[in-house]
Amino acid sequence: MVDERVRMTAWVHGRVQGVGFRWWTRSRASELGLRGWASNLSDGRVEVVAEGPKGDCERLLELLRGGTTPGHVDLVVERWSAAKGNVTGFAER
Repeated sequence: MVDERVRMTAWVHGRVQGVGFRWWTRSRASELGLRGWASNLSDGRVEVVAEGPKGDCERLLELLRGGTTPGHVDLVVERWSAAKGNVTGFAER
């Protein structure tokens, strides 16, 4: 059975800027074969947008919450939607 393709948008709160968090996220997402980006927001959060099979997006979300990220994650808030299919690769923005 093929996993449904989705878009997961996550807002990561904590000390996640200036610590290699976007690079780490890009590496994990690329290993999972996901497409999207991780970008710093002006309020100190990092926004992560990932598209791919739902199971792989769920795994990335687990990793974001898992305690092994650079810096310190206090909270991850996610939103799920249909994949748009308009992204290639995984970028740091």
